[in-house]
Amino acid sequence: MKLIYSLLLTFLGFAITSAQQNYTVEGTVYDFHDKTFLENAEVKIGDFTAKTNKEGKFSFNNIPVGNYILIAKHPDCDDHTENIEVTQDLHLEITLEHHAEDIETVRLHGTHKKTGTVIIKTLDKADIERNSTENLGNLLSRLSGVTALKTGNNISKPVIRGLYGSRISILNNGVKMAEQEWGVEHAPNVDVNDFEHIDVIKGASALKYGSEGIGGVILLEPAPMPKKDTLMGNIKLSGISNGRGGEIAANAIKSWENNWFVKTGGTYKKLGDQMIPHHTLQNTGMEVNSFNFSFGKQSFMQGFEIAYSGINQEFGIYKGAHLGSPVDFYNAINYGQEYFYDNFSYDINSPRQEVEHHIGKVMAYQRFENFGKLTFQYSFQLNRRKEFDIRRRELNALPSMDLRLITHTASLTHLIERPNWSLESGISTGFQDNYPNPAAKARRLIPDYYKYDAGAFSVFKYKFNAKFNAEAAVRYDFSRYDAYKYYDASEWDDKYASLYPEFYVRKSDSRILARPILDFHNFSANLGLNYKPIRDFEVKLNLSRAERNPNPAELFADGLHHSAAIMEKGDLSIKKETAYNVNLSLAAQFNILKGLHIEANPYFMYSDSFINQIPTGIQSTNRGVFPIWTYQQIKARMYGLDAEAELKILDNLSLKSAFSTLRGDDLSNDEPLILMMPTKMRNSIEFKLNKPSNFYITLENDIVSQQKHFPVRNNDITFIDNGEMVIKTLDLSTPPQKYVSFNASIGADVFKNFNVNFRVNNIGNQYYKEYLNRLRYFMYEPGRNFILTLKYNF
Repeated sequence: MKLIYSLLLTFLGFAITSAQQNYTVEGTVYDFHDKTFLENAEVKIGDFTAKTNKEGKFSFNNIPVGNYILIAKHPDCDDHTENIEVTQDLHLEITLEHHAEDIETVRLHGTHKKTGTVIIKTLDKADIERNSTENLGNLLSRLSGVTALKTGNNISKPVIRGLYGSRISILNNGVKMAEQEWGVEHAPNVDVNDFEHIDVIKGASALKYGSEGIGGVILLEPAPMPKKDTLMGNIKLSGISNGRGGEIAANAIKSWENNWFVKTGGTYKKLGDQMIPHHTLQNTGMEVNSFNFSFGKQSFMQGFEIAYSGINQEFGIYKGAHLGSPVDFYNAINYGQEYFYDNFSYDINSPRQEVEHHIGKVMAYQRFENFGKLTFQYSFQLNRRKEFDIRRRELNALPSMDLRLITHTASLTHLIERPNWSLESGISTGFQDNYPNPAAKARRLIPDYYKYDAGAFSVFKYKFNAKFNAEAAVRYDFSRYDAYKYYDASEWDDKYASLYPEFYVRKSDSRILARPILDFHNFSANLGLNYKPIRDFEVKLNLSRAERNPNPAELFADGLHHSAAIMEKGDLSIKKETAYNVNLSLAAQFNILKGLHIEANPYFMYSDSFINQIPTGIQSTNRGVFPIWTYQQIKARMYGLDAEAELKILDNLSLKSAFSTLRGDDLSNDEPLILMMPTKMRNSIEFKLNKPSNFYITLENDIVSQQKHFPVRNNDITFIDNGEMVIKTLDLSTPPQKYVSFNASIGADVFKNFNVNFRVNNIGNQYYKEYLNRLRYFMYEPGRNFILTLKYNF
């Protein structure tokens, strides 16, 4: 009996012990960024499975003792995997990498961030690829409220609601471009083939990128790195009829599953003289080549990137814009008399410009749980610009302007996100060195200067509920110019001697050497609201006050800007510019046919210190006859409307319209502002079949009105006519007539990895001029242009 009792007690002990070795495992799954609880996350422990509730909680009640692999999954998240040992009841906290949308940072891949308060317009991958032979200014003109300020038909810079140059910030893969962007002529040095998406943020509502962007910010974003072991890329070959040239571009990405990547690409483009209807414009060819390379590692928690990009551009400047005779100049301006037409050539002679731009970038980031994300970035930029004028004898081989601009910038930003709010703050510093080469043996348009910058910003975003969120931003910037510049003694004595005696260095013959040291303190702020009362209606409102420094041209310009065919005159006494902006967006969706989307964007800007450039005279030199454009500081007001509509008629057929109108007034002189965009409308109809061939056919129509609101700034010119000295008035003010033009494109995937795109610009081969082309007095816009692009993906 004792043996039986002993055996029973032993088995009972094993049973009790076994019963005690089943434990409870419970926990919470939440988002790594903002600690939001994740509902319906799937958690697996061995063969056991559970899902989280609204509070992100899960529970397992009877997990036997042992070692297990725990896997947590959620849509749009990276899986979480860890080893656990169950020897007691466990409570686990699991974080998943749910999203990577930083506040105010517009990531342009996959689903585009539309829920913020900033007002954004986008050119997607398809828009860029169909127009990849265009420059950035012409490409962005496809968006409402955006146009291009041109110097001829090759040099183009973007204009957002009448503002351009230093008032527009351009970010190239996260680096703010530092070029000679001041003035009306210098175009952005970028290759659009490098980017997958381009965003335009309208108005001064993105202070993270700097306070200079009073007009807006342009974000150029390359393709994202795939998170898998793959090699991918493309080769594009384009033939262009207008200019009888072409373009070849190639890009390649190699990535690995461990998040390492290498990327490279390049473009070469060559065109001869441009053609207007029935004529060729002499010396309007171009040659461009670019290269980019980057490598790094980009995981969710941490990463780095080392990148380089460089571009070299050579443009011919139409000879008919540089006329040595006052009589020829008068006839060209007032009567449109033709000079230097026909005789096609690939040669690029003086006048011309050569520009190269190099960017080096080092970026690294690290995420910390409960602390947020830290990002550090350093960039180096070298911009070298040579402008060649028609000069005599041995001087013809020397550039009349040779500028070298070196820029160093560094920044540190911190981002923290929580369920209902997020905060991003940062500091930055910069140094810039401008060196005009004296070997040019010509008067320096822009003098030697050093520029020192420091800034800080903070952007706070709060989500009140699913319908309403708000965003507030503040920014402070300090800048110092330290320049060396020669002034004519008479000008210095008349304008600056009594104002800035401390800048005087010495007198040399009839010239004064001055060393202006100018400090600027800029404070900017923005408030944005986003309200969506019902599913199909959304309201955005932005209120901002932004300050920017006068740029070097506005302060110091003095001489012939030959590629723009003007004399420029700056003013040392110009102060910082302050602008107040109101920016409203109303968007609605209607259930008409297959869907109608309408968006209206009225805006208003006022400045009591607006820096304006206007023609103030004519100067005849041994290098030709040129208008004088002078910088002035005035009170200004601008307001306008951008509107867009898209109607899906059928699943495969859509109609789009974009409308923009703008009015600018110089309140100080009681006259219209100069170079304001005329009212325009762009319409397009597209038929598209996504599968199997991605076939599409598009017809576009541009309607541009004549600018009726313009200042009369005509000047007199003196010359000998039939043996007598005469004074004639140059009509530098009257805008060109309105015009209507048509474009068309068609494309498809011919084979699995082979795409063909064919485009025709200016189908009717019409004569027309653009008001915002600074050489419109001497030339028409391009004639009909056939562009065939073959693309192979691998």
